[in-house]
Amino acid sequence: MKLHTRQWGEGDRVAVLVHGIMADHRTWRRVGPALADRGYRVVAVDLRGHGASGRGEYSADSWAGDLVDTLAAAPELAIGHSLGAMALAGAVERLAPGRAVYCDPAWEMRPEAGAGAARFAAFKDATRDMITSLNPRWEEADVEVELATLAAWDPRTAQAIAAVYAVSRTPARAVVPSLVLTADPSTLVSAELQGRLTRSGFEVRTVGGAGHTLHRDDFDGFMSALTDWI
Repeated sequence: MKLHTRQWGEGDRVAVLVHGIMADHRTWRRVGPALADRGYRVVAVDLRGHGASGRGEYSADSWAGDLVDTLAAAPELAIGHSLGAMALAGAVERLAPGRAVYCDPAWEMRPEAGAGAARFAAFKDATRDMITSLNPRWEEADVEVELATLAAWDPRTAQAIAAVYAVSRTPARAVVPSLVLTADPSTLVSAELQGRLTRSGFEVRTVGGAGHTLHRDDFDGFMSALTDWI
């Protein structure tokens, strides 16, 4: 499936941005322009079931395959967050970016992922007060974006979670030079997993004090953690 995309900047140096579940390209409202200012042509996708992209079968293979169908091969940089990091990892060998950054990646979920799917789906109706309470460090613009992206999101994507995470989605090795950025603390990337990733060729860094949406909780800290990768 060809995905809807949003672009910032121009030129031959391409950076790709892949959002997490319930979001779309608008989550990168500050990251996209910041990378464009650094000389990248930035392409952010709306994953299947999100934003202005189509709906259909939701699976690890379909989310990864859509990236390959939509994006030109060999971008200089690819960044994926959460579910987007899972999709990027599934596409990385075919997409062949020069470098990959996985932000608090959703590679391993606990067995209760099925119950979690129901909670995700219920978040479709989250109120402004609920979003603000859960994300006290967000700017008002991010709250507005969250309301808009939830309105555009198909909650059936959450129902695929149990099947997607019936097996581990953690890559066996770093196919390209790869950085993993984690929240502090991270509920998705344990200390044990960090150790395994390091031994598999990944560099792991933590954005101190940031929650799961690193780039919205602490934009400056997020960009600083990318130093020497962008």
